[in-house]
Amino acid sequence: MEFIHIADVHLGASPDAGFPWNEERTREIWDSFGRLIALIRRERPALLLIAGDLFHRQPLRRELKEVNYLFSTIPDTQVVMIAGNHDYIRPDSWYLKYPWGKNVIGLWGEQMEKVHVPQADAWIYGFSYHSREIKEARYDSLFPGREMGNHILLAHGGDEQHIPFHREKLTASGFDYIALGHIHRPGIVAGDHIRYSGALEPLDRNDIGVHGFVRGRLEGRKVTTQFVPWACRSYIPLEIQVTPETAQFFLEEEIENRIKEAGKGNIFSVKLKGLRDPQTVFDLGRIRRMGNIVDAADETSPDYDLELLEEQYEGSLIASFIRRFKDGDSLEKKALNYGLEALLEAKKHL
Repeated sequence: MEFIHIADVHLGASPDAGFPWNEERTREIWDSFGRLIALIRRERPALLLIAGDLFHRQPLRRELKEVNYLFSTIPDTQVVMIAGNHDYIRPDSWYLKYPWGKNVIGLWGEQMEKVHVPQADAWIYGFSYHSREIKEARYDSLFPGREMGNHILLAHGGDEQHIPFHREKLTASGFDYIALGHIHRPGIVAGDHIRYSGALEPLDRNDIGVHGFVRGRLEGRKVTTQFVPWACRSYIPLEIQVTPETAQFFLEEEIENRIKEAGKGNIFSVKLKGLRDPQTVFDLGRIRRMGNIVDAADETSPDYDLELLEEQYEGSLIASFIRRFKDGDSLEKKALNYGLEALLEAKKHL
């Protein structure tokens, strides 16, 4: 029996609000989900497991209409899903009222439910969020029934505010597969047995690394899984090393080359590291306009000639400050650089 496991699709999210590419990214999240459904239509797995947060917020009726249509194009695949902390069930939720197609099952209850899917010879377990947070470790005490067939748990959580769990208790629970959601990076909790699929697409600058879905196969009680990269693009941190000789134009050429090498369609955050000429002030505004750059930060330190400054300002607060910190540890040297910048700047205005 083959299955696809996804979570945290976050349809309706606007990952980079305020940036020129934001509308395109919003559409890409929908398009990525649509491409996945097209893949399922070709491969015809028995199950599509959605472990919460299909939507970024409460879905609208017209949005469910689009999703239900896509599900109708994979009639040979049974869709089973739960609501997560973003698209949690409210009394007026359209999840409850929408006339879903016959191959769609929503485990919308606040308490554990299970459903039998004969074509997959599987029992699927799960419950939905009915609030933004659930702080109880509700998965730790769950166990499958004794019915014949495969037993699969849909679960959403893993941090203190969203159903924390103990790995050893999940591992010992007896489920054949546990499809996890909530953490946006893909991850293995216990071999092929318990996995986070991660988000289908990265959703903010902290969602670095590959994103996609899990393809799985159950034979008897043995499960094998494979992570499949799927995202249209990635968030990539660029760390640029600076020296006292580095000029703005050289810096921009280096960033442009690094962006070209990684792929211009990706989205970047830039950090400048190292030692710069004390007289140099890098123009971060120009860097931010070089492409899909969500952030640019200057974390360089000025390369001061401490002996020269100490001699030049002998008898002043600046010389005393240098003597106090110049032989200190890395934290004190950082304080020295910040303090010198402030003192020398103040000196200019006297």
